[in-house]
Amino acid sequence: MKTAGAIVIAESRSRAADFVTLAKPRLNLLVVASTMAGYVMADGDMANVLVVLAMLIGTALVASGASAYNQVIERRTDALMRRTRLRPMADGRVSTSDALLYATALSLAGLAILALVVNVLSAIVALATLVSYAVIYTPLKLRTSFATVIGAIPGALPPVIGWAAAANDLSQGAWILFGIVFLWQLPHFLAIAWMYRDDYARAGFPMLPVIEPDGRSTARQTVLYTVALLPLSLAPTLIGMTTTVYFAAAFLLTLGFLVLTLQFLKTRSVADAKRVFFGSILYLPILWILMIVGRT
Repeated sequence: MKTAGAIVIAESRSRAADFVTLAKPRLNLLVVASTMAGYVMADGDMANVLVVLAMLIGTALVASGASAYNQVIERRTDALMRRTRLRPMADGRVSTSDALLYATALSLAGLAILALVVNVLSAIVALATLVSYAVIYTPLKLRTSFATVIGAIPGALPPVIGWAAAANDLSQGAWILFGIVFLWQLPHFLAIAWMYRDDYARAGFPMLPVIEPDGRSTARQTVLYTVALLPLSLAPTLIGMTTTVYFAAAFLLTLGFLVLTLQFLKTRSVADAKRVFFGSILYLPILWILMIVGRT
């Protein structure tokens, strides 16, 4: 039989786990990795450990705050979807006031760390990421399928945070990195939307696969965005950021990703959507590694 103390400890651990879930730490690993990639590609000083750690921690906190805000705003629709109904807000395990306080504390802490330890520009970009994600993108999801494109904007800003942290400017290289991540996200998101289209329909989200059930536009757009990604993924070499070895490797990598989207266009099956999804998860970290190894 459990003692009262054991029950309290178990409940405390469960509550702590719920707040960790609100922050989505696993999802934010790629955000932090992309920020680091931007810092390295802007020739950031890796010996300045304080700045590097502050950049990574500050970005992670802001991203976690944005995730928590998102779950507060979408708590009712999350409760209607099978894959999200057990989230802390959707399941009613965390109150709205507690979650809002938590999201605000994380966001403000992250922004303060960036502004005070790194530089003000990196904090401004992080604030733009937070606002565009929580204030603009999240509410738009219930209004228009174009929200997917809007949502790719905050998702593409982490490498810009890293660039700003290193160079204290937003030059051409920063926007090329932004464009790469922006275009990469769209096949990724569209594949998820196709895989979970019934869930999105149940919650009332007008995602493209919901309003266009045969999947032709969804699959076609995954191909078109990947075609656009191909030349942009090569742009770092064209402006002198990377070597021709990166150029060749990035070309082959993006071509492989394009093949996955073409197969999805051919079949419009869930299995091929999953291949696009998992291919996208592998694509970006591999591209960052190739870019960092191949920088000039």
